[in-house]
Amino acid sequence: MRTVDGRVAGRRGQATRQKLLDCLSGMLSSSPYRDVKVIDVARKAGTSPATFYQYFPDVEGAVLELAEQVASESAGLTELLEGRSWAGKAGRQTAQELVDGFLEFWRKNDAILRVVDLGAAEGDKRFYKIRMKILNSVHGSLADSVAALQSKGRVDTDVNPAAIAGSLVTMLASVASHQKGFSSWGVKQADLKPGLALLVHLGVTGKKPAK
Repeated sequence: MRTVDGRVAGRRGQATRQKLLDCLSGMLSSSPYRDVKVIDVARKAGTSPATFYQYFPDVEGAVLELAEQVASESAGLTELLEGRSWAGKAGRQTAQELVDGFLEFWRKNDAILRVVDLGAAEGDKRFYKIRMKILNSVHGSLADSVAALQSKGRVDTDVNPAAIAGSLVTMLASVASHQKGFSSWGVKQADLKPGLALLVHLGVTGKKPAK
């Protein structure tokens, strides 16, 4: 791990760098992204702006580093679908666990993912690529699931696996980013998850899950 000027950061330097990132992550949970200043992050971390600039060019550079870390963690979402069955009661469980895992991942990383969504929506290619990396961790596996069911004659061949998977992933991401808003509609998490799992199962298999 190197500093901005190319020097290799020692153990203490790496700890300081991570502390700055942790403090920034916490601040994003309570403050708008563009209101966060270098001096505030440094003060919260118990260091100076000069130290901050040793590791990051600016707040946006640090935010991108946080976003890359989250994108790397999203690889774990692939495990929710690997080797899983979509037949019978097992298929119902697969859909439920995908929804549970996806919503939990989003909830855990809500602050940085809101910034990623904002940057992507504004056309920033760096944030767009990170967002797609996160969504691709599920998209590819879902598309493979639909294609596998097609090969067994259980899904119509005129269905485009990539299109179905893309639609389902976009739906999951949209719902995940709006989890707090559902409460204003009187929808509890306990009611939200089964509905999402039903839609995912229908999308992949074309059928309602087995009871």
